[in-house]
Amino acid sequence: MQKKELTWRIRVYGIVQGVGFRPTVSRHAAASGIRGTVCNRGPYVEIYTQGEKEQIEGFLKALEVHPPKRAAILKINTEDVTAETETHFETFDIIESEKTKGEIFVSPDIAICEECKEEMYNPKDRRYLHPFINCTCCGPRLTILDALPYDRERTSMKEFPMCPDCAKEYDDEKTRRYDAQPVCCNECGPEVYLIGRPERGRDAITCTRRMISDGKIVAIKGIGGFHLCCDATNEEAVQRLRTLKRRPAKPFAVMAKDEAVVKRECIVTPEKEAILTGHQKPILLLNKETGGRLAPSIAPGNPKVGVMLPYAPVQLLIFQYDDGIKMPDILVMTSGNTSGAPICREDAEAVAELSHLCDAMLSHNRKIRIRADDTVMDFYKNEPYMIRRSRGYAPLPFMMSADWKGQVLAVGGELKNTFCIGVDSRFYPSPYVGDLEDVRTVKALQETIHRFQTLLEVTPQAVVCDLHPKYNSTVVAEELGYPVLKVQHHYAHILSCMTENDCQEPVIGVAFDGTGYGTDGTIWGGEILLADYENFTRAGSIAPFLQIGGDISAKEGWRIAVSMIYEYTKDREQAWKIMEKLGLCSEQESRVQFTMADRKLNAVVSTSVGRLFDAVSAILGFRRQSSFEGEASMALEFAAEAYEQYNLQKQKGNQDHLLYKEDGRLILNTQTLVQQITEAKLQGADSGRLAYLFHQTLAEQITAACMEVRNVSGRQKVALSGGVFQNRLLLRLTEERLMEEGFEVLRHRMVPPNDGGIAIGQAAYGMYQLQNGRV
Repeated sequence: MQKKELTWRIRVYGIVQGVGFRPTVSRHAAASGIRGTVCNRGPYVEIYTQGEKEQIEGFLKALEVHPPKRAAILKINTEDVTAETETHFETFDIIESEKTKGEIFVSPDIAICEECKEEMYNPKDRRYLHPFINCTCCGPRLTILDALPYDRERTSMKEFPMCPDCAKEYDDEKTRRYDAQPVCCNECGPEVYLIGRPERGRDAITCTRRMISDGKIVAIKGIGGFHLCCDATNEEAVQRLRTLKRRPAKPFAVMAKDEAVVKRECIVTPEKEAILTGHQKPILLLNKETGGRLAPSIAPGNPKVGVMLPYAPVQLLIFQYDDGIKMPDILVMTSGNTSGAPICREDAEAVAELSHLCDAMLSHNRKIRIRADDTVMDFYKNEPYMIRRSRGYAPLPFMMSADWKGQVLAVGGELKNTFCIGVDSRFYPSPYVGDLEDVRTVKALQETIHRFQTLLEVTPQAVVCDLHPKYNSTVVAEELGYPVLKVQHHYAHILSCMTENDCQEPVIGVAFDGTGYGTDGTIWGGEILLADYENFTRAGSIAPFLQIGGDISAKEGWRIAVSMIYEYTKDREQAWKIMEKLGLCSEQESRVQFTMADRKLNAVVSTSVGRLFDAVSAILGFRRQSSFEGEASMALEFAAEAYEQYNLQKQKGNQDHLLYKEDGRLILNTQTLVQQITEAKLQGADSGRLAYLFHQTLAEQITAACMEVRNVSGRQKVALSGGVFQNRLLLRLTEERLMEEGFEVLRHRMVPPNDGGIAIGQAAYGMYQLQNGRV
């Protein structure tokens, strides 16, 4: 008796475009003996399967167990449509992509795979030393995409028609490049060249290598933009780059030739190795190994260095080529931009902004549609802890279980800007854009928003921005022509943590960062909030202090230290004696600060924990001022961590006077903490011990505040967010104390705790308001 044939319609959602999904489906269909079609619908891949039930089920099992290497299947819907269709399929075919509205998932860019790497270095392969080699498992995706569905004619590769050999591979389901959209070779692909010089192709790469080997600086165009590159073992070259880029101390990221070089320079755990060698290839912050060859000024005074492995073919070719030039095995690979501007992606930008920073510029003629800076990742408790989410990760969405419907755009913060598009319960963060103080970055934000709206087919019902009236992000939001919702900065931080953790219950939020505009017009930055998606209440904060000097006080922590010492002494002469002993400032500078404080000139009330850290760093003699954001705070953290590492007998944080109440608000007694640390320093106490005591007491104050709030609210969940929680010591001490007291702690993992993550919180707020008819 002949078994009945069935026809099933299968829809697969997730990252199923640009990862060789249809070719894989075709191979599984052939192996299972079924007929039908597979089509890319944009939001999903649609498969019609025809055959006996066992064959179709076997096909489905193969698809689930052996999907394409780089696919991310989020759900599979199956439907028996035998009764609805009279179509009889003779074969199994890949059919032309068709556009359908619905859930959309855009693949991030994928690092070169091992198979392509092997071919690229095989002299007998026709893609030998090809700078743009790729296959269905690797290569550019988001950065070359014009529109969905993901097909060659909707990418910047449409300008490079395939040669007969590439076309044959593209059409042959038995090859690794079957249906690979960016497929190309040395005959038909893009070409590298030196801007403003005659060298092209092979000559351009050889010239670049020779210059780097000779200690020169070269700008190199990769997948998402330009990098500035030099020999990371050559102190003179690194110092020259620092001088040219006016970057005296901020660490440079480096790119190592291979894993072995990373292990020579850094301590690598198996968990970190898996991320380091995976297909995203982020910059990983790793502890330095003793005896490495890195130039001292790569990351001065920092126990860590940011390291990545090559992810673009051209980067591998810079390290290894058949021209006989001896190359260093580790290179500086820092973002190709001038301070404050976005990463350069086009030749004209590079000429205008990078010419004075380098000796040559290696470019290529494959256009970058969306710039994507490198992702930066730390580790916390052996898990990834995101610092900057960009290439390799964006725009993969975060998905919530809430039944929300609608479309919103959140434009993010002023610093470390990323934006986020919310569609129903999915939140798509953009790649890193940058600091919006620069008009070029504002323009990049506007361009990228427009492209994302096109890709995701979104017309926002509302735009969400920060409460600060003078932020450029606020101006961008108001110029888009949609209804605007404004959300307080620290509230958005807590919502971002809640959204990442798919938490829909009310929480106690601890938002610690540098600066945010408060609802009372003062600077906030050390807040205890009662928060849910509807609204928030400010339940507590650190002790307010006078932040004197405007923007410069964010760079010169000694000014905050002077203000705090003057506040608790309330006496100019006594305060000056302390400042003189600590070497905080000159007598003339102190007089100016005292006068500004007394007259409230260029002074604002602040609860910024970022500035509190800067002040303590200055008092303890680590950094009087910072040449880059977070420098003083990082020095304080590193000193505290070093003390903890070499002192098995840990001291207990000061339990006295942790909290008090003022105007109905809980106040973390940070003023007394600063006074105690200052007095101990004057008496000759070890700065490292005091740095550790500061962290531990602050964690005790946070915990005490959360316990007080729990007593009133009954809330058991605490969300930790804000840039200060990039400090892993404070994060650990706080999390452990909260858990000891029975709290459930929500923290970040794949969303940055800093301002690069607040757009997700803004978007969630906007989506909630939509559901409740408040837009």
